Amino acid sequence: MPLPHLDHTFDYGIPDALDGVAQPGVRVKVRFAGTDRDGYLIARTPGTNHTGTLAPLRKVVSPLPVLTPDILELARTVARRYAGTSTDVLRLAIPPRHATAEKAVLAQPEVAPERVPAPPAAVAAPSAAHGAAGTGPTTGRASPPEPAAAVGQEPLPDPTGAQVLLGPDRLAHWADYPGGAAFLRRIGAGESPRAAWCALPGRDELAGTEHPHWALATAVAVLAARAGRRDAIVCVPDARDVATVGAALDALQVEHVVLTAEQGASARYRRFVRALTGRTHVVIGTRSAAFAPLPNLGLVVCWDDGDDLLAEPRAPYPHTREVLVQRADMAGAAALVGGFARTPEAQLLVADGWARSLQADRAVVRARTPRVIAPGEADLAREGDGGRARIPATASALARRALARGPVLVQVPRAGYLPVVACARCRTPARCGHCHGPLRLDRPDAPPQCRWCGRHATAWACGACGATAVRAMRTGAGRTAEELGRAFPGVPVTVSGRDGGVQDRVPGSPRLVVATPGAEPPADGGYAAALLLDAALVSNRPELSAGVESLRRWLRAAALVRSSGDGGEVMILGQGAPVPVQALVRWDPVGHAGRELGERQDLAFPPLVRLATLTGGSAALASMMRHLRLPADAEVLGPVPVEDQAGMKEAGDEEILRTLVRIDRRAGDDLSVALAQAQAVRSARKEPGVVRVRVDPDQLW
Repeated sequence: MPLPHLDHTFDYGIPDALDGVAQPGVRVKVRFAGTDRDGYLIARTPGTNHTGTLAPLRKVVSPLPVLTPDILELARTVARRYAGTSTDVLRLAIPPRHATAEKAVLAQPEVAPERVPAPPAAVAAPSAAHGAAGTGPTTGRASPPEPAAAVGQEPLPDPTGAQVLLGPDRLAHWADYPGGAAFLRRIGAGESPRAAWCALPGRDELAGTEHPHWALATAVAVLAARAGRRDAIVCVPDARDVATVGAALDALQVEHVVLTAEQGASARYRRFVRALTGRTHVVIGTRSAAFAPLPNLGLVVCWDDGDDLLAEPRAPYPHTREVLVQRADMAGAAALVGGFARTPEAQLLVADGWARSLQADRAVVRARTPRVIAPGEADLAREGDGGRARIPATASALARRALARGPVLVQVPRAGYLPVVACARCRTPARCGHCHGPLRLDRPDAPPQCRWCGRHATAWACGACGATAVRAMRTGAGRTAEELGRAFPGVPVTVSGRDGGVQDRVPGSPRLVVATPGAEPPADGGYAAALLLDAALVSNRPELSAGVESLRRWLRAAALVRSSGDGGEVMILGQGAPVPVQALVRWDPVGHAGRELGERQDLAFPPLVRLATLTGGSAALASMMRHLRLPADAEVLGPVPVEDQAGMKEAGDEEILRTLVRIDRRAGDDLSVALAQAQAVRSARKEPGVVRVRVDPDQLW
């Protein structure tokens, strides 16, 4: 049941006719409040504490136990962590049943079970290279076991009949990372090392085909888990990354399935059942893959954990990284949290001793990365009028030089043509006359259009001065491509993003590629150069993670550029915030994450504290606060009005307010329990209004 006060189990009797198939984990139909409801059979007991007559199970929908004890424990843990209900988590974890797909999978011959050696016990004294801190009072996370003997070079049998070999040629993909080969050997030996990985840019060759280095290194880590006869989960932000990892696994001949929420009902459920029944041992996908019911989990991988696509938009809003961390703890599995950048959350795993930092030496980083140029105000002032342009003369000259050698990437923070416009005379932001939303221009010959209600402002006039003309306040990818086409006549211009569609790849011939963050297509042979425009727009936003997110976007784009030895250059423009810009110039995401974590420690910001936002109408929020029994050291901030209330209809005509509650992270579970209990009280009393509770949200306002 989705209601918070009904988030517990109920007792039902098992009729004799269903005794054989009514086993723990199966889907059932039960009568609840006069209506047939779907449910899962959790356990069978000989008796009950219920004083009356038990209602019988109405039906066993399928004899397949889709809810395993591990996934049930994970669902309850995630629900407790995010102040949600187990029902909401199970809705994310278990796809709806598709009877035809289930029968098709079960009709296939079963795979002979593997003989999995027991993981070696942890030694008492940590070694110098792989020492593990014990479970501390700040995290409660289990420490990874210590190293045992390395994996031998002999082939190990795979249930599919293929031969898995973890030899020197495979370990070479991790040779640039001190401790990388030992990390793989420990995974193959059945141990559970955990690492926060800063991946190098570039591409590696395997069997005559090039693959992104990060994808091939990830595939080798999965291969190590399979060498140890254990299962693996790889979670990435989007479908393009899924395809990239899938191609790397295919190159290593590692059988796998793709599991994403965007698949059709039949395809998703078929892959889910294959994982559940042991017919596959490697699952890659987006958020939903984090709950894949692999029975012998040995490795979890979260790539680019700072991408907001890994934050679930549905209640209770869990983050994929945290789900995988919980799974690694529960299953005693190895973990790899990687990306070109490093988030404060991943750095905290290192600071707590839960994971080890896995990064290349500075000499290797300098050799593998492009040269990054960040012209300052004094540099641009020397150019005169050309230095004040959005793309100054220095950047144009760099692009012209690079176009002689290959394609040039131009990253633009905003999609569209002119996403924000203002009065041409007084520069007052242009607003819709109907809903007061911001206006935009989609084409040079089109009237302004509201970004909220979609109405065209054909007769718009400035409310401050009466002028009817508008000017650009923000320039999108479409207008940028138009300007570059005029500045570089004869050079093809490709747009990749929301409006023109995301391109999978671009050829290595000279061309300009204008892309929004996350939509940058790889180029054959790499880009000769890249221009990162409007740096201040992303790095100076009044948001907690503005610096972290801007560096992540820049590094991901710069990683597509050739190395400095091959002439690759990156220029960042727009006077971005100095800290992330300098971290980009030095290619030092670890130092930036450490600095960010230290500042958040001083300011009592997440992830150093557990923070929750409560959003709703004034009456509903007031009732929530009355029922909330917070721990003594919890701090309440607000309520304050929500700045952007468009589309938030929970409170009807009431003003939408938001309250922040923060507490020391060691007491974070106490806060989550208190929030869940308050929600349950409001639900049981049927109090009107909705209060949206988010624990550790990605946005605070």
